Amino acid sequence: MEKYATVDESAFPLVRITFTGSKSSDSNFQDYLEETKNCYRHKRKLVLIFDASKASVPSFAHQKMQGDWLRENKQLMEDYCLGTAYVIPSAAIRTLLKMIFSFQRQPIPYQVFETNGEAEVWVKEVLAYNSR
Repeated sequence: MEKYATVDESAFPLVRITFTGSKSSDSNFQDYLEETKNCYRHKRKLVLIFDASKASVPSFAHQKMQGDWLRENKQLMEDYCLGTAYVIPSAAIRTLLKMIFSFQRQPIPYQVFETNGEAEVWVKEVLAYNSR
């Protein structure tokens, strides 16, 4: 099974989630959600970069799963996630993100960027601001 996304915690508290471009399936999408939740196991503050440069649009059922995940993990995100940067060069994926957030709004600060460089600048600013 091809992964829907990879999760890289090697620069914690910066966590990078990179979508692979593989089509979403029940199995790989569930794995992605579980791996994302696993980032919170340390119970320490973190920032996320979601790199959707290669993302494929998940099925409507998987979009709903993402919305449900946001609702179910709202408190965890509020407690530990300082912010989320989305790297989305595609207008279609930006529209998808808005659709997902229409099911369940993200409870933390977020910004959408066209490039990884812009996202990295923002998350570093978020980390610096919150380390005061």
